[in-house]
Amino acid sequence: MSNRPPQLSCLPEPTTSPPVLRFAPSPNGYLHLGHALSALVNADLAQQTGGRLLLRIEDIDIDRCNQEFETAIHEDLAWLGLTFEHQVRRQSEHIDAYRAALAKLEAMDLIYPAFLSRAEIRRQAEVVEAGGQVWPRDPDGALHYPTDERHSNRQVAQQRIADGERHSLRLNMAKALSMVEGPLFWQEVSDAGQEQISSDPASWGDVILWRWDAPSSYHLSVVVDDALQGVTHVVRGADLFAATAVHRLLQHLLDLPAPAYTHHRLILGEDGRKLSKSLQSAGLRHLRAEGLSPLDIRRLVGL
Repeated sequence: MSNRPPQLSCLPEPTTSPPVLRFAPSPNGYLHLGHALSALVNADLAQQTGGRLLLRIEDIDIDRCNQEFETAIHEDLAWLGLTFEHQVRRQSEHIDAYRAALAKLEAMDLIYPAFLSRAEIRRQAEVVEAGGQVWPRDPDGALHYPTDERHSNRQVAQQRIADGERHSLRLNMAKALSMVEGPLFWQEVSDAGQEQISSDPASWGDVILWRWDAPSSYHLSVVVDDALQGVTHVVRGADLFAATAVHRLLQHLLDLPAPAYTHHRLILGEDGRKLSKSLQSAGLRHLRAEGLSPLDIRRLVGL
């Protein structure tokens, strides 16, 4: 994965004209240098290709997102000199689109209610691993959800839901993959050219598509949004590289178009980890208050 943004000659031919790119932050904190890199790379590519640049506010996590952070996003992007098409998509205004996608998967019998908490999953894993076996983990290191509830009695499950028991809706990964003929892959674009990447959705286990405290999951809402907005090139951080496998599977199941992808390098903190919104020193508002200019930000992120 290169340290440079992709160049114009390496981008695939767009499926629509002009190309459509998007920057999609979540208003659950202030933007930092990592967000600046992603926004600037998207803007640079849109300018190179004569493409459209969209802004999407991913505020599906209702408990953590708020208007203060959303206002700050607009202020920081304007300070960087970035302009987007006027129609901004806010996920909280499009719940019906995610419900429709979920209903389609439910009609295919690919969704089941899951009731175990993280603590309960961890306890099960500890028992298994104490016996010398390995409990599977996803590419981010999280424990896979046990598969016992895939075939639970649905009437019993519905009664538990009616009684107010907290639950999520998960994708039956094994059954979903049985509906895929041939390998899944995506087109990864970098300054070195295009590469076909094989997808491994099974490495994620039975992913959550709906939570009791949110009307959709990131995986589901992002593929629906990209399709409805006609996004042709998804440019985002390398931390989402592996998750693209899940997105390609959902695109296949929901009969949605597959954009090309670019996963750019991450901006790391002094501890070697990717930046967090809680790290004030890398926040754009903090750096602006320190007297830095938008040109300084481009230099700091290597552009």
